Amino acid sequence: MRPVPAYDEIGRGYPPTRRPDPRIAAAIAAALGDARSVVDVGAGTGSYESGDRRCVAVDASGAMLRQRRPGAAPAVQAAAERLPFPDGAFDAALAVLTLHHWDDRAAGLAEMRRVARRRAVVLTWDPAARDAFWLTADYLPQIVELDVGRFPPLAEIARAFTGARAEPVLVPHDCQDGFLGAFWRRPEAYLVPAVRRAMSGFAQLPPGVVDEGLARLEDDLRSGRWHARHGDLAGRDAADLGYRLLVLDTR
Repeated sequence: MRPVPAYDEIGRGYPPTRRPDPRIAAAIAAALGDARSVVDVGAGTGSYESGDRRCVAVDASGAMLRQRRPGAAPAVQAAAERLPFPDGAFDAALAVLTLHHWDDRAAGLAEMRRVARRRAVVLTWDPAARDAFWLTADYLPQIVELDVGRFPPLAEIARAFTGARAEPVLVPHDCQDGFLGAFWRRPEAYLVPAVRRAMSGFAQLPPGVVDEGLARLEDDLRSGRWHARHGDLAGRDAADLGYRLLVLDTR
């Protein structure tokens, strides 16, 4: 497998499909609690930055930062492992689906703990849920094989903090944020190049592997085999695909 490209390459075209989902935003806001100042580490285009708090965004990718909307929080280009802020500069630190892109997770988590006076909030994916999603279980297992090595186990994150608690983040059937699991009830979406372009899971695979897996998905959708196997999903409003929100005490 080839290594995951930098977001200067794969981050183009994020805003059209990577919009904040209000239900996920509400869960993140609740986890941040009464924090008035937040550093958003690995912020990208800033989907989950609230205008109700003083926020500073950090991302290593210039391509991602250039796509931030007008009026977004001020942003700094820097690595998670070397945050350019003094100790305790913010009430809270936030990291949304970004840990798996860091070169040194332990260093990045230590930096979040250093700059946050009260808490760190991390939205991530639990590798223990590797078999929970039909796309990676049936069609593109190569994505999850790489993700299991890239996403840290929850215990690894918890070791960096005290009093950590993990909360499941269910993915709504009409999720507005187009991350990998967002279209679990809308399988045809994975056949759309513009949708896949904003998912690093596809970018990390050789094109031939992706094409073969999607050809089988397209054939199963056309023949009705997909609906025969997964038709029960149509009755669900949300799915637990292993996404977890960790709330971590930094004091």
